Amino acid sequence: MAFERVWKEWKSAARAVVSAGLVAGLGFFAGCTTYVQTQVSAFSDWSDSDATRTYAFARSPQQQNSIEQSTYEALVTNELAVHSFRQVPDASARYRVELGYSIRGDMVTVRQVVYADPWPMYGGWYGRPYGGWGGWGGWGGGWDMGPAGYVDQSYPIFVHALQIRMTERETGREVYKVSASNAGGESSLIRAMPYLVRSALTDFPLGNGTVRTVKIPLGNNNGAGSVAPVATTNAKPAAPME
Repeated sequence: MAFERVWKEWKSAARAVVSAGLVAGLGFFAGCTTYVQTQVSAFSDWSDSDATRTYAFARSPQQQNSIEQSTYEALVTNELAVHSFRQVPDASARYRVELGYSIRGDMVTVRQVVYADPWPMYGGWYGRPYGGWGGWGGWGGGWDMGPAGYVDQSYPIFVHALQIRMTERETGREVYKVSASNAGGESSLIRAMPYLVRSALTDFPLGNGTVRTVKIPLGNNNGAGSVAPVATTNAKPAAPME
């Protein structure tokens, strides 16, 4: 499954970040970063040049009568409108739009250095003496920050993922599929969803095989209209479809 692969990649990346001592970078929405970074990949056979683009949402049996589904569809509707899409009844729609989404949580464990405190009764300074016990400079030495050991620390991480799939209603032919995922300390999918939607549909339609990173400033994320991308980094796209 694509989400399984994304999860493994994000967990590996997160472990590297934490190991580097940048644990705060995993806690977006917690006030310790200024943007949300989302990985995006797209597959496209898009050739529609019509000024009017009509669509209807298609739901799986599990998504029927779901308030959560309706909430995410509203976010996607707002973003598709930017690209001249118009939602209509299914019978008159040219395209059907399907949404898939998930959130997965786990603990990332890393080994960190622990330093000894030579003066535990005073607190606030850690290290070990070097150059004798004479003090600083001309007195013959000072204090060297030395590790006393290691301890394993565990941190929660959550991977949020969204997939948007478009098919022709009459033929069922898939014409566009884009996946977006990001990771951090945020345990709520609804708070991550505006960033996922905006990242997934920015610069629609992307070329077939596009893989890139989208950075969106962290701010009021009550709706997709409240966030805007500030940077994208593209990988080389795959060869066009024959």
